[in-house]
Amino acid sequence: MNVDVSDAASHAARGSFAHSAGLRRILAVFNPAAGRNRRSRFDQVIAGLRDLGCFVSVVETNAPGHAEQIARDAADEFDVIAAAGGDGTVNEIVNGLPGKSLALGIIPLGTANVLADEIGLSRNLSAVTRTLALGSIRPIHVGRVNGRRFVMMAGAGFDANVVDGVSLALKKKLGPLAYVWQAAVQGFREDGAPCDVTIDGTAHKTVSVVVCNGRRYGGPFVAAPDASLLEDCFHVVLMQKSGWINTARYGAALVLGRISKLSDVRLIPGREVLVQGIAGRPVQADGDIVAHLPAQIAVDPEPVQLIFPV
Repeated sequence: MNVDVSDAASHAARGSFAHSAGLRRILAVFNPAAGRNRRSRFDQVIAGLRDLGCFVSVVETNAPGHAEQIARDAADEFDVIAAAGGDGTVNEIVNGLPGKSLALGIIPLGTANVLADEIGLSRNLSAVTRTLALGSIRPIHVGRVNGRRFVMMAGAGFDANVVDGVSLALKKKLGPLAYVWQAAVQGFREDGAPCDVTIDGTAHKTVSVVVCNGRRYGGPFVAAPDASLLEDCFHVVLMQKSGWINTARYGAALVLGRISKLSDVRLIPGREVLVQGIAGRPVQADGDIVAHLPAQIAVDPEPVQLIFPV
């Protein structure tokens, strides 16, 4: 692990004092490809943490999957690992945390950060800094899909096909609305292939399924209003009709926060979900394609310690 400790020596004595005083020792993981403006925001948060007395070391990722390896290799000298980026960075770090006592912190810099929206973390840099230094640490439940952890959601069918079709350029241009736009485009191409979804032993048929671990999907949009990170239970959203008209209805209802009110959408709680369909079709988790059908989805027995806003 290549940790940037350029001024770690100058902060060593301060870091020792901070730990004895109860302030946090933070390993901040940053993707240098995030761009100049995001680098500036990141640097301001790091400076603010050090001003508060926290000991901070910075490590930059250099390839997809690197953040996961950084979390897996993180030394015991740290209390917190802070994900500076979007949903993908958070997901990688969460997958590197099993067996670690590190708490997860968030510096939301990516195109979308659904977890930050879910816990009410402001994008205000002062609020982010104070949360990392002083926020309460609480355990949250996460899920696994075919063995890989996810934080907010996993999906298959139309949902995953949309994620599979969203380009990085479109995400940078439109942010969370990129998924809504892609859903509209995908609606004209979708073949409407059904999925067989078994939730805690009960079988259902649908066109698209999203297994929600929290309330939000794709950014600020609420898909499962009764779901909670603090409960060891998913809320499974089944969208049961295909075609561009229905896709447009689902997209509009999601943006308006009313998708759970539609008569052809079902929300079913459960802890174990099996999704079967055309073998090899994509499965998304936290906004990236991570597996292919068939998919076994279950609540992970090991919680993640998360820093909540002050």
